[in-house]
Amino acid sequence: MLKRIWIIFNRDLKVNAKDALSLYILLIPFLLGLAINLFSPGITDTSIRFALIEGENQDHVEYFQQFAKVELFKNEEDIIKRVEKRDAIIGVIPEKGNYYLMTQGNEPEEIIDFAKLLKSFYERGVSIENSNVKLVELDRKVPPLKKTMVNLSILMISILGGMLIALNIIEEKTDKTLSAIFLTPTKPSSYILGKSLIGVFLSIFGSIILVVITDFGGINLLQLVVVTLITSLLSIIIGFIEGLTNDDVIGAASSIKLLFLPLIAAVIATELLSQKWQKFFYWDPFYWAYKANDLILSQTGSWRRVWLYSGLVLLICGGIYIILAPQIKKRLH
Repeated sequence: MLKRIWIIFNRDLKVNAKDALSLYILLIPFLLGLAINLFSPGITDTSIRFALIEGENQDHVEYFQQFAKVELFKNEEDIIKRVEKRDAIIGVIPEKGNYYLMTQGNEPEEIIDFAKLLKSFYERGVSIENSNVKLVELDRKVPPLKKTMVNLSILMISILGGMLIALNIIEEKTDKTLSAIFLTPTKPSSYILGKSLIGVFLSIFGSIILVVITDFGGINLLQLVVVTLITSLLSIIIGFIEGLTNDDVIGAASSIKLLFLPLIAAVIATELLSQKWQKFFYWDPFYWAYKANDLILSQTGSWRRVWLYSGLVLLICGGIYIILAPQIKKRLH
């Protein structure tokens, strides 16, 4: 049995490496990791920007760069053009040994106040070393936005694992090899396990690759594997159903993409809604998976809570399997 499971998995892996769409799905964890590193801000990053004249006063430029993003321009006319654009940026113009702030008039008040304060500090010679302020992170050891993006990507990878299973089944149906498989000693249970391995492989190893690329490698990887494995069960079930009921790739991919709706709902519920609305999303397995991953990525999750959330995901997936299992068995015979 194990040998036949391995043969099915090995065959899928070789086929996916040659198919453009399947290969793209296999490479998604790398691409997501690179994109997150490129676009996500750091925990101390700021969106406040200043426009200064290049070469006018290097000490002045370096001082402002400690606290905000600085864009350099050749002269005052270029700064005026830049400030007049739609986004919020404040020009810092030298005038008779001093500086004045140039604004368009629609900048947020807090940005203008920050600019006035920073200008005053520079004129008074206040440096970071003169401050006794401490940064309190409130248990946030990683950038909140980056953690959310990684968490969302992990769940997306599990869905893509189900899509990969569906594509492989459709490919076998197209080649007329699906029915031939059951003329061999291969049992339906061996076929299901063998086909599931490619989805599990992508979900687990893709998630590990993602967290390593995005500098979350210090988390408890075993906890991540447990949550990812259990979460991928839903995608595997849906992947089998769509693969067996569809005869073309586009139809199967479109159906599986519907799983992104409860995924996005889980993220919105967790990140944006108050606690009183959370109960309306308890039915969503991605809701509990997201909360479990959040604990793991924050490095604040105990095994007890991870097992609790994972158990709830498993319970919901079990209910879905009970409903869909008869259809899967029927179409395999």
